[in-house]
Amino acid sequence: MTGALAREDAVLADLRHIAGAEAVRTSVSDLAAMAHDASHYLLHPRAVLVARGASDVAEAMHTARRHQLPVTFRSAGTSLSGQASSAGLLVDTRRQFSDIEILDGGARVRVQPGLTLRQVNARLAPYGRRLGPDPASESACTIGGVVANNSSGMSCGTVDTAYRTVESMVLVLASGTILDTGAADATERLRALEPELHAGLLRLRDHVRGSTAMRAVIEHQFSMKNTMGYGVNALLDFDDPVDILAHLLVGSEGTLGFVAEVTLRTVPLLAHAATTLLVFDSLPGATDALEPLIASGARAIELLDAASLRVAQSDPAVPESIAGVDVVAHTALLVEYQAENAAELSDLVAAAGGTLDALSLAAPATLTKDAAVRNQLWRVRKGLYAAVAGARPVGSTALLEDVVVPVPVLTATVSELIGLFGQYGYDDAVIFGHAKDGNLHFMINPKLDEPAELARYEAFTEGLVDLVLGRDGSLKAEHGTGRIMAPFVRRQFGDQLYDVMREIKRLFDPDGLLNPGVLIDDDPQAHVKNLKVVPAVHSAVDSCVECGYCEPVCPSRNTTTTPRQRIVLMREIAAATGERRQRLEEEYDYAAVDTCAADSLCVTACPVNIDTGKVMKEMRADRHGALGQRAGVTAARHWGGAVRGLRAGLRVAEVVPDRLIAGASSAGRRVLGPAAVPQLGSGLPGPGPARPRSQAPPDAAVVFFPACVASTFGPAGGELAGPGATEAFLRLCGRAGVPVAIPDGIGGLCCGTPWASKGLTSGNEEMARRVFAAVWTASRGGDLPVVCDASSCAHGLEQLGSALVGADRERYDRLRVLDAVTYVGDAVLPHLTVWRRLRSLAIHPTCSNVHMGTVDDVRAVAEAAAERVVVPAAWGCCGFAGDRGMFYPELTSGATEAEAAELAQHDVHAYASSNRTCEMGMSAATGEEYHHVLELLEAATREPG
Repeated sequence: MTGALAREDAVLADLRHIAGAEAVRTSVSDLAAMAHDASHYLLHPRAVLVARGASDVAEAMHTARRHQLPVTFRSAGTSLSGQASSAGLLVDTRRQFSDIEILDGGARVRVQPGLTLRQVNARLAPYGRRLGPDPASESACTIGGVVANNSSGMSCGTVDTAYRTVESMVLVLASGTILDTGAADATERLRALEPELHAGLLRLRDHVRGSTAMRAVIEHQFSMKNTMGYGVNALLDFDDPVDILAHLLVGSEGTLGFVAEVTLRTVPLLAHAATTLLVFDSLPGATDALEPLIASGARAIELLDAASLRVAQSDPAVPESIAGVDVVAHTALLVEYQAENAAELSDLVAAAGGTLDALSLAAPATLTKDAAVRNQLWRVRKGLYAAVAGARPVGSTALLEDVVVPVPVLTATVSELIGLFGQYGYDDAVIFGHAKDGNLHFMINPKLDEPAELARYEAFTEGLVDLVLGRDGSLKAEHGTGRIMAPFVRRQFGDQLYDVMREIKRLFDPDGLLNPGVLIDDDPQAHVKNLKVVPAVHSAVDSCVECGYCEPVCPSRNTTTTPRQRIVLMREIAAATGERRQRLEEEYDYAAVDTCAADSLCVTACPVNIDTGKVMKEMRADRHGALGQRAGVTAARHWGGAVRGLRAGLRVAEVVPDRLIAGASSAGRRVLGPAAVPQLGSGLPGPGPARPRSQAPPDAAVVFFPACVASTFGPAGGELAGPGATEAFLRLCGRAGVPVAIPDGIGGLCCGTPWASKGLTSGNEEMARRVFAAVWTASRGGDLPVVCDASSCAHGLEQLGSALVGADRERYDRLRVLDAVTYVGDAVLPHLTVWRRLRSLAIHPTCSNVHMGTVDDVRAVAEAAAERVVVPAAWGCCGFAGDRGMFYPELTSGATEAEAAELAQHDVHAYASSNRTCEMGMSAATGEEYHHVLELLEAATREPG
């Protein structure tokens, strides 16, 4: 064994001893998937450690020092500047760091780094509070990243950042020392455990305070948004070395230590808002309006340059205030006023009226409180990234940057920046940003794998640095220094403060092992090294910018791979050769294709509208071949018999001991593989009732398509056991006097989801033709709505028309398919009497509810059946995916762990969803019986006696 391999084995052995074998990931696909973040940099780690807590991180620090192994902490990987990639040990601080505690009625929150900003704000919302930072990535970025980058956002400014709202933290230093800065003896512990660091912080504090020149630079730089270099303003703002230490950790991008827990002060949730889009003839016209708009109390002022407006005009839903402008040099300001209550907002709007009336606008503008109109206006601003990134040339990089300058020089800076774009050929660049703060974002699309393009980008960067620093600005406002601006920290702060920063790094990390190359780097070429190549792999995913927005909604995120990782592995395979490529391809089947729930929630979160689930279904189709596709057609033609066979099998299983069933299925999986044999055992429901017979009353108001899944699997048991979703729907309609039609041949019909999800395209087409013929007739040519009693099946029916062609496709698209919960809430519930209500009810919305926009409908029906309804903040797709959770139970286990943990903290009487297999998945996750919400409504409206 060579020395290098021996050292590698020793490192891995030590890491496994710390956290267990399962926590140390070394497979080629694991390392490749975790190598990619949202930036344009790429380094492959030697190992990934899924740390369980601060003690694991501390031990990992000891191991790293012993083996001189670089360490990088990674949570969401949404940062744009290269902070989350490593050639050493990558520590996953997302999955196991998800604890949260609301303090003082929401005034403070104690939270671990793995929760997303949106998840924390969802927990704070009932208290009328939220976190101060409000970055656009709030759905995906985690608290760890928010603190590590000192994130801000659209209305945060410099007042509500993590730096300004942090109260205390539990941190792990490079030495392995764990320190709670909120403890009463924190200063004494720091002095005792880290005497050199304690003394060094005091020395640097006094050194900086004693220099008029350094004080002046700090005061100016941090009067603006500024995430360039270390937060040396802490040396002026705080006296106690513990407070200095904690605030230096904020914005340090994992180069000084790890924040394992943070306590933050919250800010009021300003839930009432009024928004307008102001279009000016010119850039100076827009920037001249900033001062009066800021004085009027505007909370957010977003700038969109002429190029941005032209991009926005390509959206069919663009507001008329933009669509009707013949854009030349026009510039827009998106302005929003926010308040805690309606009365306060009305006062703000009234006071702002005079300011708005006095502006010289190129198009009419009105402040609106209407949520739909406001969302349309914000869509213009937030859609720019998607529009530009999605349309970029294949193989190019979507490079989103941010800078900040004093507001008085904003106009000149934007004009010069546009000139810089023209000089270097970035004619498709757009500029937008937080005008109130002088914070500009811009996007360019360079091809960094071409030497000439790289040289052009490098020259552009030099021009940008000269421009921004020449205007007394900062090269980083909120995206973090990362690798992209590390070589320019000295130029921005000067030699004296740069030496202070290098001393800070030495004191905290004497071996230089924490995220080397990030934040400060003496190599003037560091920002153009380790660049990511983006090969074309599939037309449906080539527009992916690897931002990670898809990851929080992905059910397999804790089990195998996420949509981003499925795509980057496709790119890794395309770039690999030899044995590495072979191993990547072999591991891809299970890690990406087999364990994808194919629920397509990723497309709802993706800024460039990529449906990775659809691509995985295409790959499954490619694996089947002609024989597999013919088998799918046969199953579609004989579906009625197949359902009867499944029900018969479940009936037999009811009398067979669970251990025998589990043993038999395990043996079958070992011989035939997990894709061929489901994992069965305890918790398997009995068969459901046969589907109701066809019926066509002349006065029918609705066509009912009872789902075969409700016939295959019987309803949940327990004290709240109901008749099943199918019978519950029919009873509710009967009580309300709503006549129901059921299509002919319903026993052999299906929504098509079992074929579509498995990539059995020919079988899906066969079922689509059969369903269309029956439903078109039953609905009288589309006059009656078609309703299904399982949310996923309703969504499947809605999508089934895509398997048809020609006139049949056009006619199918005229059908109105509804979830039974939606139909009952709208057309049935108003005619019912609720006789009894449950005390409390937790509901699990499904991915199909999200796609169909019916989450609120499920809640509304639940509120009719229960006095108190709980929707867990951590809810998401359960990963059961029809039957995939039976073949890959680890998928459902990983998908539901956060929701199950949150529900364990609630005191609720009952549990419900709107899809039988989702109910089964959630029952397995929580140990509670999940019922269909219509069953509970049926019981609530059943007349006593």
